[in-house]
Amino acid sequence: MSLDILRQIFKGYALNIKPSSSNQETAVTRAEPNWGALLRGKNAIRSLALAGGVALHAINVYLATTILPSVVKDIGGLDYYAWNTTLFVVASILGSALSARLLQRTGPRRSYIIAALLFALGTLICAAAPTMPVMLVGRFVQGFGGGFLVALSYAMIRLLFDETLWPRAMALVSGMWGVATLVGPALGGVFAELDAWRAAFWSLIPVTVLFAILAGAMLPRRTVDGAARAALPWAQLILLTAAVLAVSAGSVMSGLAWSIAGVIAAVVLTALLIWIEAGARQRLLPQGAFRIAAPLGALYATMSLLAVTVTSSEIFVPLFLQVLHGLPPLVAGYLAALMAAGWTLGSITGSGARGGGVGRAIQAAPLLAFAGMVVLSILIPAGSAADWARLGPICVGLVVVGFGVGMSWPHLLTRVLQVAPRDEQDLASASLTTVQLFATALGAALAGMVANLAGLTEPGGVTGTANAARWLFGVFAVTPALCILTARLCARLQPRPVAHQPSLQAAE
Repeated sequence: MSLDILRQIFKGYALNIKPSSSNQETAVTRAEPNWGALLRGKNAIRSLALAGGVALHAINVYLATTILPSVVKDIGGLDYYAWNTTLFVVASILGSALSARLLQRTGPRRSYIIAALLFALGTLICAAAPTMPVMLVGRFVQGFGGGFLVALSYAMIRLLFDETLWPRAMALVSGMWGVATLVGPALGGVFAELDAWRAAFWSLIPVTVLFAILAGAMLPRRTVDGAARAALPWAQLILLTAAVLAVSAGSVMSGLAWSIAGVIAAVVLTALLIWIEAGARQRLLPQGAFRIAAPLGALYATMSLLAVTVTSSEIFVPLFLQVLHGLPPLVAGYLAALMAAGWTLGSITGSGARGGGVGRAIQAAPLLAFAGMVVLSILIPAGSAADWARLGPICVGLVVVGFGVGMSWPHLLTRVLQVAPRDEQDLASASLTTVQLFATALGAALAGMVANLAGLTEPGGVTGTANAARWLFGVFAVTPALCILTARLCARLQPRPVAHQPSLQAAE
């Protein structure tokens, strides 16, 4: 079935724009800022396309993590186990950083199709991989396409929806990660139990193809806002890649010295990136991104600190619950997902804040996250022998951390778009994913270093794990505490009124 036929099927929802006297007319219609306006009519189809891209990438993340032990058992490559995640994350960050250029050069429709095809190609390579090196190639291509998908979804929110709907659209898109924490491990577990890890990857391909068809039918061919096609910031991209590789490689190498060296190298490379970016004509991030006193700098700092808070604690929760509280892996895994569930719940409920409520939501986020981290630093190391009277408060703490971050997240992302220079809106949209993924990689590496320093591996056992949990949650409670200051700056920002929405030209 051709895309033209599909566009006729969805004719009532497609972006049919008639030329105005200026040859530009916005495709975005004014809407009441409620969920009904986002989830009905043509906005419902648009939302499905954007959320679908993020869901596809996110579910793959958790599905692949779940089946990876089965992969290693079948094709070998245990020494390269951690590099499956490392290369995937690096490729995702590269894809997100390049998404603005892809959008400018090819337009929304082709960008989404290219991203989906890259993701499908990587998935195909993974499904057919005879050895671990081939699997790593597939994971890199998968991550590259997935990074495009996620970043493009955020970028399209600005182009497809009225500004009043941005927070709810951001909440819907970011909420797909919470859905993925439930769906991904469940699907992966089923395929792992059936000893059919290749089928897990094969199952993603038809879904990806359907998504590409939907995106091709529903998204506009190109923007007509006159955006110039900027050259690629090669120096910054190389430094960004090297920094992520350094911190990721350090976190998976045996030995504390390697972890510390990786973090130091990442800091040095990031500092060099900032120095080059300050005087570069071709930028990776919008102007003001690295000055904490600037609006964008405060927003990026707040996003990064909150992302580090969640990542640093979330990745070790399943292990802590199994070793210290005697929970089986499946139960521990789903209790750990409570933080992501809290994030999704906070995003959905908090996205409706208006006026002064936005500032209050942003300022409340680090306070709630800090309170939750303190609770976890006390209760998780104590152990419970699967005593639900003690596990209950731990569950509350996990939800509170996620809820606090989630309630502010849609508004932080929206304010990035609102305060970014008008001629750098595409860069600002792409930066939402780039900054989050970089902070996530950094948080994971730092968490591993702190846990190992605190005794997770030496002396190990219950004593070492309890000490690691105590130090991990205690140390990373500092990040939301620092975030209190930057969140206050963000809450005081006065968003620039949007004079006109970007125009979209639908293909007839």
